[in-house]
Amino acid sequence: MFGLLNLGSLLLGLIAWILPILNLTRDKKQNENWVVLSTISICACGISLCFQIFYTYYKVTVEDWTALMDTMYAVAYVSAILLIVTIILNVITLKVYRRRTVE
Repeated sequence: MFGLLNLGSLLLGLIAWILPILNLTRDKKQNENWVVLSTISICACGISLCFQIFYTYYKVTVEDWTALMDTMYAVAYVSAILLIVTIILNVITLKVYRRRTVE
């Protein structure tokens, strides 16, 4: 059951990156709901990180210290990259659509 948290985290992380990329590749006319997609992207990133926290909590409660010591560096590194890339993609989307709105 708890192994599904990692799978869910991976899927939500991919969603968090795919939605802003879709926003940037669509035409002006098709993208009236870019704010909604950006919001869903940020929420998917947050839930993905929350799943990782829950999985780490599970490992602590079962006292699997070896697994924690082996994986925490990678989890922390990948979580930071997920957050940074999601923020950058959504900021780029915001700037592109603000510029389109002004024109």
